[in-house]
Amino acid sequence: MSFQLAVCSEMVFRDLPIVDRVKRIDELGFAAEIWSWHDKDLNALAATGATFTSMTGYLHGDLIDPATCDEVVRTAELSIKAAATLGVTRLNLHTAELVDGQAARPRQRATGQMWLTAARTLERIGELGAAAGVTFCVENLNTIVDHPGVPLARAKDTLALIESVGHPHVKMMLDLYHAQIGEGNLIELVRRCSDAIGEVQIADVPGRCEPGTGEINYAAVAAALREIGYTGTIGMEAWASGAGVAGSETALEAFRVAFS
Repeated sequence: MSFQLAVCSEMVFRDLPIVDRVKRIDELGFAAEIWSWHDKDLNALAATGATFTSMTGYLHGDLIDPATCDEVVRTAELSIKAAATLGVTRLNLHTAELVDGQAARPRQRATGQMWLTAARTLERIGELGAAAGVTFCVENLNTIVDHPGVPLARAKDTLALIESVGHPHVKMMLDLYHAQIGEGNLIELVRRCSDAIGEVQIADVPGRCEPGTGEINYAAVAAALREIGYTGTIGMEAWASGAGVAGSETALEAFRVAFS
């Protein structure tokens, strides 16, 4: 079984403009991913001819907050329109809004109201996805290193939300970098998530660089993904450990080898 390999253009070839990063990723045989879309020339990105596999699926609001969840839905609608320009069919969500990687409104504990609000909001977003032919994927995050104050962020909580909603256009963005920091036991996690997975994202730990720079055995993870029959996208959301264009090219090749 082979996977579609995609690379986050925000994190590699960082000496180049974003359009040139995407061109280089495409030339090397990978699909491209972006984070934000509102601050980019989407027509210029589309003109590269690259395949885009995912991007941010909302701009503001918290899935878990009755006061701001309508804003998640409103900006999800805007994201669907933006995604059409690039042909993106998978849009990324978090349980809480991030500003420069941090929770916009930090919470230190989860409540029953948060669970109910998140599930109901995801049901609404799932219907938007069904109407537009796109899938929204909720990403698990770690709250130890990168994203403190984000509730329901652990992989097991994200999975519970996806399963409770049970909508074919609401899946999980299974981020194994975040899961390793927060929970570990990655192979069992892959098996447990199985049909809930919309995409898998990877980076090594510590450092959030390409496979082979840290402690995760990505060859074993790849075998586990094949074992469950996963043939979807693996997205490298990782920094290049080496400097310059050459460092990014080395990182992409390490990624290719790990999942080939």
